[in-house]
This record gives sequence, C-alpha cells and structure tokens, in this order.
Amino acid sequence: MSETNTAAAAETAAPHRYTAAMAADIEARWQDFWDADGTYAAPNPTGDLAGDPAVVARPKKFIMDMFPYPSGSGLHVGHPLGYIATDVYARHQRMTGHNVLHTLGFDAFGLPAEQHAVATGTHPRVSTEAAMDNMKRQLRRLGLGHDKRRSIATIDPEYYKWTQWIFLQIFNSWYDADAQKARPIAELVAAFEDGSREVPGGRDWAALSEAERADVLGEYRLAYASDAPVNWCPGLGTVLANEEVTADGRSERGNFPVFKSKLRQWNMRITAYADRLIDDLDALDWPDAIKLQQRNWIGRSEGARVDFKVTDTDAITVFTTRQDTLFGATYMVLAPEHELVDTIVPATWPEGTHDVWTGGHASPAEAVAKYRAFAAAKSDVERQADAKEKTGVFTGAFATNPVSGEKVPVFIADYVLMGYGTGAIMAVPAHDTRDFAFARAFELPMRCVVQPDDDRGTDASTWDEAFGSYEAKLVNSANGEISLDGLGVVEAKARMTDWLTERGIGEGTVNFRLRDWLFSRQRYWGEPFPIVYDEDGIAHSLPESMLPLELPEVDDYSPRTFEPDDADTSPETPLSRNEDWVNVELDLGDGVKKYRRETNTMPNWAGSCWYELRYLDPHNSDKLVDPAIEQYWMGPRDGMPTGGVDLYVGGAEHAVLHLLYARFWSKVLFDLGHISSAEPFHKLYNQGMIQAYVYRDSRGFPVPAAEVEERDGKFFYAGEPVKRELGKMGKSLKNAVTPDEICTEYGADTLRLYEMAMGPLDVSRPWDTRAVVGQYRLLQRLWRNIVDEATGEATVTDAEPDEATLRALHKAIDGAGGDLAGLRFNTAIAKITELNNHLTKAGGPLARPVAEQLVLLIAPLAPHIAEELWRKLGHTDSVVHRAFPVADPAYVVDEAVTCVVQIKGKVKARLEVPPTISDDELEKLALADEGVVAALDGAGIRKVIVRAPKLVNIVPA
Repeated sequence: MSETNTAAAAETAAPHRYTAAMAADIEARWQDFWDADGTYAAPNPTGDLAGDPAVVARPKKFIMDMFPYPSGSGLHVGHPLGYIATDVYARHQRMTGHNVLHTLGFDAFGLPAEQHAVATGTHPRVSTEAAMDNMKRQLRRLGLGHDKRRSIATIDPEYYKWTQWIFLQIFNSWYDADAQKARPIAELVAAFEDGSREVPGGRDWAALSEAERADVLGEYRLAYASDAPVNWCPGLGTVLANEEVTADGRSERGNFPVFKSKLRQWNMRITAYADRLIDDLDALDWPDAIKLQQRNWIGRSEGARVDFKVTDTDAITVFTTRQDTLFGATYMVLAPEHELVDTIVPATWPEGTHDVWTGGHASPAEAVAKYRAFAAAKSDVERQADAKEKTGVFTGAFATNPVSGEKVPVFIADYVLMGYGTGAIMAVPAHDTRDFAFARAFELPMRCVVQPDDDRGTDASTWDEAFGSYEAKLVNSANGEISLDGLGVVEAKARMTDWLTERGIGEGTVNFRLRDWLFSRQRYWGEPFPIVYDEDGIAHSLPESMLPLELPEVDDYSPRTFEPDDADTSPETPLSRNEDWVNVELDLGDGVKKYRRETNTMPNWAGSCWYELRYLDPHNSDKLVDPAIEQYWMGPRDGMPTGGVDLYVGGAEHAVLHLLYARFWSKVLFDLGHISSAEPFHKLYNQGMIQAYVYRDSRGFPVPAAEVEERDGKFFYAGEPVKRELGKMGKSLKNAVTPDEICTEYGADTLRLYEMAMGPLDVSRPWDTRAVVGQYRLLQRLWRNIVDEATGEATVTDAEPDEATLRALHKAIDGAGGDLAGLRFNTAIAKITELNNHLTKAGGPLARPVAEQLVLLIAPLAPHIAEELWRKLGHTDSVVHRAFPVADPAYVVDEAVTCVVQIKGKVKARLEVPPTISDDELEKLALADEGVVAALDGAGIRKVIVRAPKLVNIVPA
C-alpha cells in the first residue's frame, strides 16, 4: 500500500486524530473566541478600563516584554522566544489568582523605515503600519494572551503627544543637588528673583536680558541645547549617541565612519542622576551582570579636583583618583577639543622649546590645528587604545604644579578625551603606563613619588616601565607646608585633599564616566520637539494645548548625507525643508509672534523610555496616567521599595541604552510627582537567543539552510560541499525559519512547547526543525489519552484513580507548578511529559479528575489544545481563569526510597525504606540485611555512617 493510501486509511480509521490541520482549526477558533470574549482584559481600579472589583482585589502582576520593532521582513522563530515565555508565565499567574496585565505594543519610530522611505518613496508610516499588521497577525497565531485594548505604537500622535509632554517636563525642570531631586524650573527662577539663590557670576536677575536669563537657565535645565562635541556620521547625515558607535569608531547602522564634531544639539542631563542610578540598583531584582554593566557605564570614582594655574585668569582643572601623587606631575595633557586650548596657545614657541615637542610646526597655533584634525578622524576607542606610538603636541603654554610650584608644559594628545573627567590630566609618568610611554616619546622628566617594591630604585629615568601600587609608601613628596613621605596611599590621599581644600586650589569630589545623553537626531521619522525659537534664538516650550506637534509631510525623507569620509560637513535635516511648517506665528501667552520650529527629531529611544506607563491607561487624553491606576500597577510595595513592573523580559544588549534611559525618565517623573514608582522595572530577566546553523559555500557566502543535505556527517548544497557554523538566525544568513512555517506544519501549540522545551530560558540554544516533532507527538499522546480518535468524544471515567497515578499526578503538579512560577519552562514540560507517559502506559480511560488536572497543567504552555480538551470534558468556561491544580502533599512524598548499603565503598544491599525513616532505624535494618551479614562474615564493625534515607556506609574493624 502506498504512503498516501496508508495515510488515508489512518485518517478514515481515526478521523479525530490530532493533526496539523486539526490544530490549525482549533487554534483559529479559540483565538477568535478570546478576542470576542475579552478573555485577557485586565481591569483597572478606575477609569475607562475599570472592571470587576473582585478581580481588581486580587494580587496584581504586571508582565512586560521589551518593545518589538516592526520589521518589514516579519518574525522568525527566534523573535517570539521571550513573548511565548512571558505568555506562559502570565497564564500561570492568572491561574494562581492574579490580576494580570500583559500586553504588547510597537516601538515604531526609527531609521529602518526612514531608509526604506528614502529608497522607495513610501511614507515611513505606510511601511511601518504594514509591518505592524503582519507582526500582529504572526503574534496572534501564536495564541499570545495580550490585552489588546492596551496595545500602543510610538508613532501614534496620541502616544507621542505624551512623549513630547514628558520632554517638556524635563526641559522645564532642574536638579536641586541639595534636595537630590528634580524641581520645576519656575522654582529656580523664583529663587533668583527673590535673592534666596545667587545668580551665577553674582549678577542681579532683574538686570539680565531675556537672552541672558535663558543662558543661565540652560546651565540648569535637565533638557538643554548646547554646542558640544558630538559623534557626526556624514554617511548617515546624523549625529549619534556614544552607545550607537561601535568599538572601531563606526555607526551601528550602516557601518559608516564616525567623527568628532561640534554641533548645537539637545541633551538630557542624565549625569545629575548618576548617584541615584547606581544606588537604586540595589533595590532591583536584576541579573548581576546587567547591574555591573550599568555601574561600570556610570563609572563613579572618588578623588579630587585640582587647579593648575596657567595665567592669572586661567586654570586647568583636573580630576584625579591619585591626588597623593601630585608631587610627581611633570607635565599636563588636554584633550584636543578642550575649550582652554584656544585661550592658552601663545603666538610663538617659548624660548628653549624642544624640537620633539613642536612636531616640526612653525607655531603653536599651526601645531594645534593640525593635531586637532588628526585626532578628529579617530574614534574614542581608537584614541584610548594602547598604541605603541604616542602622539601629541606642545601647546606652547605652561601650568604651575600647585604643590611643587614647578612650571610644567601643557600638551594636547588624543589619549585624553573630553568625555572623561574634565578633559585634562596631570601626568605622573613614573606611575602611569600611558604617561610613561608619552614621557619617553617626548623626552619629559619623570619623578618617583611611590616607593617601588623591587630593586629598581627611585630614579625613574632608568626604569623600563611605570610602577603603580596602592600598597607602597610615598616618597619625594614634601614641600614647606605638607609632607606625604612615609604615608600609605589612603592616608596620603586624605591629607592631600585636606591641604588642597584649605588653600582653595582643589577639593575632594566624585567623578563619573557617564556623559549627558545626546537627544537630537537629524532625521524625519521621529518625534518632533515641542520647541520653537523666537527671533532672538531663545527656546520656548509649546503649551500642552498645542500637543501633539505632528510630523509634517515632506518631499524628501532623507537627511542630507555626505561622502562617508568627509568630516568637514554638518547636518541638514529633512524637516528644515518644509518652510511652511518650520516658520510659524504663535501666541504663547504674550501675543502673536514669529517663531521657528526645532527641525531635529528625538532619537528612537524616546518612546520606549516610558511605554510601561501608557500600557496602564492607554486612552487617557487628559493625563499621562491616572495616579490611582499607576499606583495600583506599579507603586511601591513589600519587596519592591521603588515600585515598577513585576517582570520585564528582554535582551541583555539593552543594558546601558534603553534600561538606563528609562530609569532616568522614571526618576524625573517621580521627583515631579507624576508617578509613584521611582524605577520602571523591578524584576528583569534576560532570555537567551535562538541560534541557527549557517551554511557557507567555498566563497564564504551563506546558502539556503533549508536546501542543505547531510550525508555521512558532511553537508552539501546543490551537490557542492558547504561548511556549517552556528550563528544568528536571519534573512541575510539564509537560515531564518518563520513561525508561520512551523504553525502550518505542526500547529502553534507545538511551536510554543518546542521553544520552551529547548533548554533554560536564559541560555542560547540552536534551532532544529527536525526536533519539533517531539513536542507534536506529546500533544498527540495527550489528545489520545482523553479523546477517542474515532468518535471525537472524551473517554474519561468516573472511577477512582489508582495510587500510582495519583502519585504521578501530584508530583507533576508540584514540580511543574514551581517550575512555571520560576520561569523553568523546560523542566516543567519534562515533568508534564513524564506524567503523560505514565498515563499512556497505564492504558484505559483516564479518571475524570486526572484528565481535568492534566489539561489545566498544560494550559499555560499549550492553551489552544487545553481549551479544546476542557470543552470536550464538558466545561463551558475557559481554562484561562481556572485555578491551577494544587498538589496533595500526601502524594508528593515518595512512598518508599531506595537506600544503598556500602561496605568498604562497595554496594552490598539496596533497601526500600520509608522516606521519613530515622538514622537509628535505618542502621538497624541495614545491619540485619542478609546480604550485609554475609558480606561482613563475622567481622567486627568499627564505624557506621548513616545518611537517612538514602545511604548507609559500614566500615569493618
């Protein structure tokens, strides 16, 4: 009989067998039912989404996935790993009595849609919405239990109205270091007006012009515009945040060169929150690795600020963590971009300037200009690399070492960055590796001030390398007012800090690696800034009544791009070309005036900085979020002192981007009284990655993985051998498998089970389509245990289950329940599989209680088949809100365990004993066993070691 005829005969004999076609029908019907019934609607305590008070009274659980970006190519099977995991967890939480909020939106602004628009002329909104529709279809097919009433997209004007509103709250705020919180800028203005706070420079606030006042406030605002060094990418036509530049100084998107340039850009003063961003990590349930990344990125270090006078009016301020080595500072280095460089450079070289210091240039100005151009072409990472050749140039200026009184030359060099400390260093070459190499290259003096612990002596000019230690004693460190000689590093640092502070030439301080967040992009497809400029160039915020400020139509979506290597260029934005939108007449409260709109847009991170709040109250047009609703879902409570989302699942790659930015926005909103949660996400979980095999031909090009054949452990494509390697899954590597393919061949429940069964959720694992069938067969056996394949009716009986079945059932309930609560989905599936196999081997109809609890057990993991079986068992309600089974402790404990009895380390007997047996009882049983008696053969016993209930070790005399 042919395979076709065999399959047809099997279908005739078992017309109600669980197949891919049946799975597709079941899944589509239940997805329609859930939508129509509002099964996953999570009620709020108030507002338009308020619901059953009894449900609101339950413990709440807010579960979130990181925002997906709606890719035009749709999902591959690696994308839903986290979504399925949170869905399983959310379903289990509902079944254990929680009011669960679980929903999903789209982070839809960004460069890919804009680049597509540039290439095709299609409006970014059109392509983005099409991509969202496709992803919604794919996600729905997976049976994800999202509250669809709450779904959002960052590109909706009613959403980004509130993104703009939050920006204005930040713009109109300042950080009060004394109160350690953000306050409205109006309170700062009032303090300047009444004299309770001194205006910088000692001026009278009333005497300042409007432009001067704006400049003063700009030094305080948490969102401010400034001319600052930026990462300029001519190939993209935009500036980039530090985090968007790769280690080799190229753009993350497009791999274009990135240069340092000075441009006027919007920034967020995230540095004001550096201490709180570090300290509050302790209250969060996050992976230690992510906390460490954030701490390192913020980079708090304690040291001292020291002033080195250059002229009567100019001083170079440095931050150092080794103020104890000040006596060893023999030269200084400024970053090429340092603002003092132009001020201190003399017209001619000072008399006696070493030739090696000048770089062969005729004047200091020429040397500095040439070197600045050289340094601007290098990335920060390249500048910090330990290159063998140290480069730099003398500025022609000298500074005074405040402890020795010596005049020390001031250089510029690329290894000093404006983004770290003050952009200036005091160089102590005897005790710093980079300073040592620079001093050797430029024939600069070295002074030993930390006693080496070897025999090299204290003449640093004879050393082969620098000596650095926190354990050694100070030497050569005294003047007429202070001596550090003989002190340890810690004591010397404290004494030097006190001495500097007393003389007003320095002070103890804390420095951070973190820089303010660059918040401008020269793009079209992003949130417009709710800012306009008057004819004097002063920035004004739009009133809330004018929000949202919507994106205008433009003819050309692309920022002006340039040759990738052309650093001598500057941005031209798409919005600047729409003059009718840019130039407006507005009444901002003091009559109609002419204004010019901001033509940059916000970065794609903006919308994801606060989206958890919009999920709570998505249709509120009057407030960011109702305070009672925010307090209910995210407010502080036992074990969550800073509040936040109960579980947030996403990739570890967002450790210092999205997660840091979102924390900053939450803290500002918290300080201003808009929300009760000082942190956005209480518990963070990083899922692993689903990888896939990549097959490459002899040229190294990927070939379609689905068309590769394996023969005798080797791989062939179109008859030619190919190499296999494990990598990411994606369209470009020709190894992507879509969830649609798997759903069609096996059903969504099978896909869900397979992805959860592949291994621990936080570990990456390779995809293997051939292995999917294992979970498909599990579902077929499960179906067959409850449903007659010939009639389609349930086959359960009202007979009492036997004790072995009850033990298998309750052990599975106990184990799987704990695993689901702990996100250990692979082991939960293993326990359910073990139970199902036991029931299959036992044969015969299942007892109704066993069948029902089996269905409820698997419901979080495979919801469609669970709903169908629940209905076949005669129930008319959904399994979604049914209680998860509870294990009976009497059946969880083993009836008997096997105890191993050893003599001289060799097993001589195995005893079946109660799990509660005492050490004394077990010893008596072991010594009375016939096998043990025979093995001892009358020998005496020196010692008996008992580890009840599983081990007895007998040591003969």
